[in-house]
Amino acid sequence: MNATAADLPQPRERRRIDVLVGQYAESHRHPTNVAVHWVCVPIIVWCTLALMFVVHPWLCYAFAAISLAYYLRLSVPMAVVMAGFTAASVASFFVVPHVGWVALAAFVVTWIAQFIGHEIEGKKPSFLEDLQFLLVGPLFLLVKAFRKAGLPY
Repeated sequence: MNATAADLPQPRERRRIDVLVGQYAESHRHPTNVAVHWVCVPIIVWCTLALMFVVHPWLCYAFAAISLAYYLRLSVPMAVVMAGFTAASVASFFVVPHVGWVALAAFVVTWIAQFIGHEIEGKKPSFLEDLQFLLVGPLFLLVKAFRKAGLPY
């Protein structure tokens, strides 16, 4: 009895999160650039939320909800971590003095550092090709952390 292609085990399809993180990783291989991202990406996420919060809290909440829905489609554990980070960020906005000015200054400094990291890398930032990579950056770091800890994502 001969097996047909339908009878044979099919190769496991790569999950969307793995494809996106893999594409992102292509321009994030140099250790200095990766280190810059470990420092700057969480700060940029905090700054983005803070600046939106200063404009209007509901802008921040809407952006957070849309971002978390995107993360939820890719990975429940990643969405849970990002929800926790978002909640902690929003809580901090009530205790950081002059949060808008702090966020603006940190935003500028960290983006300059990011571009320096990419100059060292020799490759342009992924988001210049596709804006969704602005949301993939945090996942790149989380996937690395989850893999190192041996956790499923």
